[in-house]
Amino acid sequence: MDWHQRSAAAALDALRTSADGLTGAEARRRLTEHGPNVLREGKRRTALGMLAGQFTDFMILVLLGAAVISGLIGDVVDTIAIIAIVVLNAVIGFVQEYRAERAMEALKAMAAPTATVLREGTTSVVPAAEIVPGDIVLLEAGRIAPADLRLLEAALLRLAEAPLTGESVPVEKTIAPLPEAALAVGDRKNMAFKGTTVTYGRGRGVVVATGMDTEFGRIATLLQEAEEVKTPLQRRLARFGQRLSLAVLAICA
Repeated sequence: MDWHQRSAAAALDALRTSADGLTGAEARRRLTEHGPNVLREGKRRTALGMLAGQFTDFMILVLLGAAVISGLIGDVVDTIAIIAIVVLNAVIGFVQEYRAERAMEALKAMAAPTATVLREGTTSVVPAAEIVPGDIVLLEAGRIAPADLRLLEAALLRLAEAPLTGESVPVEKTIAPLPEAALAVGDRKNMAFKGTTVTYGRGRGVVVATGMDTEFGRIATLLQEAEEVKTPLQRRLARFGQRLSLAVLAICA
């Protein structure tokens, strides 16, 4: 059962928490178990590093070698054609990776630096990275949801969810369970998602997902996968390289 389908009480029970929040000791234990509430990313590369990376594929190097040989034997047309193809492939790959990197940075910039939580019945402000599943988070106008929350209270609460759904109009929230299983993110009216901003009202919710397990985390995962996607030329060269290797093995056998 998805979180939006559960009642507020059922969500608290499932997360082994209460309306007064976790104890400090339990919050620390869960932080160790689940890890920091941050969007992880792979090793960052400079723009120059991204561009250079487009020329490291073995078959691309083979093409560059072919261009050099064509140039040495005076076949200018073939040399220019090969270099043009390789450069175009590099530009496409670079733009694709650069855009994914910038989008990832934009996602991280939307994350809340701190959050107001209720622990052992006491309100405190903690770094958002230390939020854990089961924490009770307080929301008010101007605050950013630090994690994915199942709302427990909503007093005229509205959140701007454009970063997730593209919807420009703030969404009015409720706490009633929603029976439909397959609901789009924008239709889960009893949820507040990491990175969305409270535009009006106030509320509180229990954390159901942090870090890469949030809806923002899923987007971050897709962006990281996009960085690793090969260009059409790289895919064709990879297939050609495989066939060539098999042919060489067959000849040697």
